[in-house]
Amino acid sequence: MAERDNEIKGATFTLSVLHVTDAHPGKIRALLESKVAQAPHFFHCAPIVMNVEKLENIPDFSAIKQLVEAESFILVGITGARSEAMKTAAKAAGIAVMNAGRSRGSDNSKTVKPTKVEPAKVEPPPLTPTRVHVGPVRSGQQIYAAGASLVVLGSVSPGAEVIADDSIHVYGALRGRAIAGARGNTQARIYCQQLAAELLSIAGTFQLSDTLPASLIQKPAHVRFDNEQLRIDSIK
Repeated sequence: MAERDNEIKGATFTLSVLHVTDAHPGKIRALLESKVAQAPHFFHCAPIVMNVEKLENIPDFSAIKQLVEAESFILVGITGARSEAMKTAAKAAGIAVMNAGRSRGSDNSKTVKPTKVEPAKVEPPPLTPTRVHVGPVRSGQQIYAAGASLVVLGSVSPGAEVIADDSIHVYGALRGRAIAGARGNTQARIYCQQLAAELLSIAGTFQLSDTLPASLIQKPAHVRFDNEQLRIDSIK
């Protein structure tokens, strides 16, 4: 069998973003500690990006990097840097500088005559069967539906975790953690017959138990990603 050379390919990952308005280490530590305490397994070794757009002064990036890693996160980069000096300071601390993609125009661009291109024949991707779990998901148990949706014919106990790259359907009480769209699918959804989750997440955007709508606790609910946040509605 011929060996393949190493190569670099583009890929998309979902990352949590820490928006910082005050770079005081104590405030950053308190925020991270509170999040880890609420969902330690979800955040353990989680990659995180720090948004520094609202910082006026250049923070001590080396100290912040050590602080973040001490709380079991991995600081992979910053975004929103408004000066070259801030970018240089981040790079000196071993932190990547990340920018949102944008198109660039040119005053010297040439007019290109369009050519007719025949549409390529695209084969539909193969369907991945929905993973179905029959029975309860007990505390400490984790079920992952890779490349598919997950259906649970039972309840999800506190301390249990259900994960799917597509949507999650729980025909019972959802008391543990539900992570849908695990590989960045913002169209994924979460459905359950009784909402009492420790954590809900779709494409990396999450909501913890203390922020769930009180009117929907123990009620049938539908969770979706809407306008950069989770929206939770009643299933009538």
